[in-house]
Amino acid sequence: MLDIRFVRENPEIVKENIRKKFQDSKLPLVDEVIELDKTSRATQQEADSLRAERNRISKQIGALMGQGKKEEAEAAKAQVTQFSNRLAELEASETELAEKIKKIMMTIPNIIDDSVPVGKDDSENVELERFGEPVVPEFEVPYHTDIMEKLNGIDLDAARKVAGNGFYYLMGDIARLHSAVTSYARDFMIEKGFTYCIPPFMIRAGVVTGVMSFAEMDAMMYKIEGEDLYLIGTSEHSMIGKYIDTIVDEATLPHTLTSYSPCFRKEKGAHGLEERGVYRIHQFEKQEMIVISKPEDSMEWFHKMWKYTVELFRSMDVPVRTIECCSGDLADLKVKSYDVEAWSPRQKKYFEVGSCSNLGDAQARRLGIRVKGADGKKYFAHTLNNTVAAPPRMLIALLENNLNEDGSIRIPKALQPYMGGKTVISVAK
Repeated sequence: MLDIRFVRENPEIVKENIRKKFQDSKLPLVDEVIELDKTSRATQQEADSLRAERNRISKQIGALMGQGKKEEAEAAKAQVTQFSNRLAELEASETELAEKIKKIMMTIPNIIDDSVPVGKDDSENVELERFGEPVVPEFEVPYHTDIMEKLNGIDLDAARKVAGNGFYYLMGDIARLHSAVTSYARDFMIEKGFTYCIPPFMIRAGVVTGVMSFAEMDAMMYKIEGEDLYLIGTSEHSMIGKYIDTIVDEATLPHTLTSYSPCFRKEKGAHGLEERGVYRIHQFEKQEMIVISKPEDSMEWFHKMWKYTVELFRSMDVPVRTIECCSGDLADLKVKSYDVEAWSPRQKKYFEVGSCSNLGDAQARRLGIRVKGADGKKYFAHTLNNTVAAPPRMLIALLENNLNEDGSIRIPKALQPYMGGKTVISVAK
């Protein structure tokens, strides 16, 4: 969410940013919110003047009564009552205006970084760099669930009966490999100096609207019936929410946290949700990282963070590339975002396995996350998040890139300690 003062003083910059994101329908909101802000400030000014005048007259009433000036005292009382009635109207108007302004301000997109390429949608995202050599084996690589089924590692039919499409049972060594990935990713980030955390898996509506746009909320979040609680779509939500309404000492920054959680997503609008695959599903687990930083340090942290994901995948012999998200593909709160994509030997192309985002002070402004500087002044922190590893998609990358011709799976050296020293997952007999 932008600062209303910034919008008021830079309406053309805000409008040009909206155009870059191809959201022209939001252009009228800029003038509308500026007019509402003007009315709000005028209303507040009138209310402040009335309060001051009411207080001044109220103090005179006692003196007038003491002097026996009863008629003047009664007139003063009537004036105080008149002021109070008008103040009640103004205060109601202030509340209504504040709600309207907030609703619009939470809809106007954040200002994207100047380095972000302008493009309408993800088809115009830009490849930046490749890491590792993509390999296509001489034998055919089966669909990932076929690989798992051959290893007795997945049961989709049972999951469909129990929960419907978009769920799965992982079994045996495949389930163990899943856990190995999350454990390795956890330790990997701890070695990078991040503090490990297991957060709440449900959050209140005030946190949800603080960390994401209304459109994202509607498309992703599951609401707990009868409760002011939502299931998290990613632990970033509760990790950033941890700092709601707090003032952080500047000397303690950056705060670097890595978290494990299950994630729950409606995947609204995801047409043709695969019945047999685990690429786009309603429930999965993930290791995440978040950083709370000073504004001047956030871009440095952004580049550190996506590089950690690349390093993690390369340590497991998975070729990856980085993609910069263009303006039209950025969620409204994001300043800049890179996707990390893993190589799929079966599809002979890359697919998304992680996303790193710098959100500037948008989440901090919504959630009230402020920093107290050495000079005592307060300002909004910058927040960043990045996927360390989301095992369902990570499993696809691991299985395809470590598949032997006989259907067995080579276990990357980095994961072997978490698999009891096992080096291969053999085909079930």
